[in-house]
This record gives sequence, C-alpha cells and structure tokens, in this order.
Amino acid sequence: MQVSLNTESPTPLFAQLVEQIKAAVQAAQLKPGDPLPSIRQLSNDLNLNNKTIAKAYRLLERDGVIVTRGYRGTFIHADAVSNSVADMEATLDDTIGQAIAACRANGATDSEIRIAFGKAMQAPPDSNHSRRS
Repeated sequence: MQVSLNTESPTPLFAQLVEQIKAAVQAAQLKPGDPLPSIRQLSNDLNLNNKTIAKAYRLLERDGVIVTRGYRGTFIHADAVSNSVADMEATLDDTIGQAIAACRANGATDSEIRIAFGKAMQAPPDSNHSRRS
C-alpha cells in the first residue's frame, strides 16, 4: 500500500491516513491479519510527527479496522472490511442533529443548546446525565 498525503489539503493529515487505510482495506490491498508498520516506522517513512500517526491508529482501532497486539505489532482487524465503511462523522452528525431538533421542538433556543452542549462536553465521559439527586 502506497500512502500519499497532501499537506495542502484542508483535511488533516491523520484523517487522510485513516481514509487511505480504510480505502486500502476496501480495495483488498490490505487484508485481515496483514501487519502495519509501527507508529515510529510510518512516522519516519512519511516524515510526520509520531502523534499524527498515533492519532490515526487510535481512530482506526476505535473503528475496528486495526488491532494492536502489544509488542507484536498492529494488524488489520478480522472484520476490517465491514468496519471500514463505518463513518463516525456521519453518525455524530445524525445523532447530534436529532438531539438539537428535539431540543428546539421543546422550545430551547440555540444559545441554550450551545450552553448545554458545552457543559455536557466538559462532564466526565462516564457521568450519567439522566440521574437526578
């Protein structure tokens, strides 16, 4: 698989890498079980910061496209083909859009929604917002 990143693109480099790896999985250029270069190796190959590669790998692992096996390396996940079509951005857009529509239907103003969204984003990830004291 040949990776080609465009530094002039408005799409962040980590997102370009994620897209290209998912496309390579869909095109069967990368198959389940295939190893991927280490973060350090790919960073050196592409002349990018390690954190950029690490972020792309974290997102790919979250989406079930790759799996990291400790010191043994990073590999294409067994279910990568079906998992690589998942679009987290579209899912978030849909979910947040529905929540905003529901808030507006209940009479909330856009300002109130923004404030509530900001508070929710600052809350710890495991807090339960539906609990009342």
